[in-house]
Amino acid sequence: QVQLVESGGGLVQPGGSLRLSCVASGSIFRIDDMSWYRQAPGKEREWVATVTRDDNTNYEPSAKGRFTISRDNAKKTVYLQMDSLKPEDTAVYYCNADIKRTILIATMQYWGKGTLVTVSS
Repeated sequence: QVQLVESGGGLVQPGGSLRLSCVASGSIFRIDDMSWYRQAPGKEREWVATVTRDDNTNYEPSAKGRFTISRDNAKKTVYLQMDSLKPEDTAVYYCNADIKRTILIATMQYWGKGTLVTVSS
């Protein structure tokens, strides 16, 4: 069994910062790409950022320059540092990871249950 658990969400004023964390646990042989997605009220889930196992990063255009994704492979953790937050960043943020549970099992995609980020004055 593999679990992804997010933390760090909350209420923040416009212009403020938050740092999200997501820890993977369970039977894990290797974690490949780790990503953050978000889903705003009434909208579809959208990709925010990805970090590869080799620390290459990619960002959705509105996140580039404001958000920083990083990971700690030893801790099986991915982070999302969010700065200069805007009301339109309000959403449930989900962690996503491509995980190989054993050397014999194909890589599968796993999701966390999400953490709510609210940007409001």
